[in-house]
Amino acid sequence: MPTECIPDLFGFAPVERRDVVASFDGGSITSDAGGLLLGATDRAIGMTERFAGCFVDRRDPTLIEHAVRTLVGQRVFGLALGYEDLNDHDHLRHDPLFAVLAGKLAARRQDCAPVAGKSTLNRLELSRAEPTKYHKISHDAAAIEGLFVDVFVEAHKRPPSQIVLDLDATDDPLHGEQEGRFFHGYYDGYCYMPLYIFCGRHLLASKLRRSNIDGAAGSVEEVARIVAQLRQHWPRVRILLRADSGFAREALMAWCEANRVDFVFGLQRNDRLVGEIEAELAAAQADSQRTGRPARRFKDVFWTTRKGWSRRRRVIAKAEWTRGEANPRFIVTSLSRAEVKGRYLYEKIYCARGDMENRIKECQGDLFADRTSTATMRANQLRLWFASMAYVLLCALRRIALQHTRFAQASCGSIRLALLKIGALITISVRRIKFAMASGCPYQGDFRRAHALLAAAGR
Repeated sequence: MPTECIPDLFGFAPVERRDVVASFDGGSITSDAGGLLLGATDRAIGMTERFAGCFVDRRDPTLIEHAVRTLVGQRVFGLALGYEDLNDHDHLRHDPLFAVLAGKLAARRQDCAPVAGKSTLNRLELSRAEPTKYHKISHDAAAIEGLFVDVFVEAHKRPPSQIVLDLDATDDPLHGEQEGRFFHGYYDGYCYMPLYIFCGRHLLASKLRRSNIDGAAGSVEEVARIVAQLRQHWPRVRILLRADSGFAREALMAWCEANRVDFVFGLQRNDRLVGEIEAELAAAQADSQRTGRPARRFKDVFWTTRKGWSRRRRVIAKAEWTRGEANPRFIVTSLSRAEVKGRYLYEKIYCARGDMENRIKECQGDLFADRTSTATMRANQLRLWFASMAYVLLCALRRIALQHTRFAQASCGSIRLALLKIGALITISVRRIKFAMASGCPYQGDFRRAHALLAAAGR
């Protein structure tokens, strides 16, 4: 066909007698024009500026091209836009969208791009507490941890009367010889075991841990830190901790009781506990056999272990018969029977904790929080925080700008695919930078509403 003789022009099957050709001569184009919404969200909550403030830069200012704020923002925006690998940034550093997000259209030196490449970002991730010849940027872990809680507090116009903090641990598979690598029998592989703490969709903590520990290890320290920070802003807020049986530990429950924090935790069943509800299980079995449907009964008991617990605590037992067999379940709580009945506490409050698993899936599946492949725990923790900040940024976009759209409850991955991955032709003139976005974008109305709300929030 005629187009085959033209260099760099690709010919495809014709349509209605017209040749179909393609070439890489479109000019300055980005596939991530919706990232402008991320920049507006960042300005609304001031996240990148404050996150960068958690780093200490000991480089000579006269010799550097990329400030810490540029590096930190580039990494967070990249993860939010779906770029998990540092190698991606060797190409993204030439993308005008990333230059606009960094507020820097041109580099000072001819051999540099407006934003950083993989090597510079790698040195940031491998930063150490003390500077070396090649690693002169360090980070303040306590300041980063505090920033998550600050953003959460600022998301509320007025102090809530009560909040529920969900705790959970998950696996972070490892495929190398990273520091802190251990085999975990339950997950059947070498992994880390990070601890997550959420309040609804808000991420308050993501703590990287070795996997040769109890699932609740370090939870008292993390909860104590978060609760203290929350009560500085909301001294009267009532706090309820919610978690599965892996967190029903004496140390955590005793701390809650000593610090005016309520809790409801799953409780691992044993023969003694099952023996307490034999009559209820028999009644549930009779009901199920009569109706042909699952049946359940609930019973309150005051319970203590033979050793380990310092006091008797309220335990709610679910005596359920389903699929032709018993399915007993138990929870332990500090809430009294006068405050909440057992059935309601189990079915409406405790079982709602399952939604936290969706939040962890967003962090790990959509934002690559499980890509901890560097050599040291310190660097891998920083990677986890970068991914967590990308989640916080997308969560803020959803909360501020998408509350009245079809994406109000959408996952981070769905928001990225629909509103961030938009192709655009970019033209730069003396007076403006224009992103001519694809006319066929099906979510233009949602984009307009999001932009209006972000503009109002940024004033």
